[in-house]
Amino acid sequence: MTQFGPEYVRAIAPYQAGKPIAEVAREFGLDEATIVKLASNENPFGVPESSKAAMAKAAAELGRYPDANGFELKAALAERYDVPADWITLGNGSNDILEIAAHAFVQKGEAVVYSQYSFAVYALATQGVGARAIVVPAVKYGHDLDAMAAAIDADTRLVFVANPNNPTGTFIGAQEIEAFLNKVPSNVIVVLDEAYNEYLAPEYQFESASWVRKYPNLVVSRTFSKAYGLAGLRVGFAIAQPAVTDLMNRIRQPFNVNSLAQAAAIAALNDKEFLAKGAENNAAGYKQLTAAFDELGLEYVPSFGNFVLVRVGDDDGAGARVNLALLKQGVIVRPVGAYGLPQWLRISIGLPQENAAFIDALKKTLA
Repeated sequence: MTQFGPEYVRAIAPYQAGKPIAEVAREFGLDEATIVKLASNENPFGVPESSKAAMAKAAAELGRYPDANGFELKAALAERYDVPADWITLGNGSNDILEIAAHAFVQKGEAVVYSQYSFAVYALATQGVGARAIVVPAVKYGHDLDAMAAAIDADTRLVFVANPNNPTGTFIGAQEIEAFLNKVPSNVIVVLDEAYNEYLAPEYQFESASWVRKYPNLVVSRTFSKAYGLAGLRVGFAIAQPAVTDLMNRIRQPFNVNSLAQAAAIAALNDKEFLAKGAENNAAGYKQLTAAFDELGLEYVPSFGNFVLVRVGDDDGAGARVNLALLKQGVIVRPVGAYGLPQWLRISIGLPQENAAFIDALKKTLA
């Protein structure tokens, strides 16, 4: 049989997204209205009203192509992060930014460094360009930055750092990140993936965008899919110096962020009330979930994102087994066996009643 495409593409295992509510309803004969989804780290409040209004206004122009350069969205981001507009690259979600970086800076056979237990797309982006992965063992389920710096070899062109990290929720402080940046050779691009940054408590927040002025090889990646509630619209962006953004924009697909997404993102960016409500719910939900895990005697990784990684058994079938039992009760969470964590599940933080439904189903399952 004829095999098409390069071997490194055929070797890719496609990304497995969280199960949609409709699929679970069909599979288990459940009413969609009763299903709780805590699988994809989505914002439980959905799309902010400010974004809905902006999209309704933008809908009148849907017969025309979106602004390929995203002028108004870039202007809003430039003001928010105090950088020139030409330091910004727009993405179809931050996933797109990660893929763009791999294609822009890495050739087949060169190396990409990332941590064990870090976001699955780092491996996919690396495989997609035929690059060599240098996977550095994690420490306490998080990045070992000293080991990652030491792992950079002569062929390394790109390093991915997730902060907070998905799926484990670990966080690295500003001083450690900057010390790491000082160790990385100037010809190696560092992508600092901050998809969950807005969920950090105030005492942990720092403005990494300001580091871009100091480090010409730094790319800061952010998303509107999590705290801003726009997961279905797919809007992400990167901040970097013009020599970097110029190359990324050569790879970027034209019109990769649609008109509704651009309008919604501009509105959400300055919706401080919506962000504050989400942060408050997230902090309370974290306490709700972890109190239940403590009660059940379950190990979990302290998280700085909008999810918690919890160990639900000792054998390698535990995660899949408990996940199936939860699905049958109409609760969707995320098994993480593909990350090398088959005993664990990742639970997104939802509304109080959604968290309670999960806790009840988990207790029944473990009993």
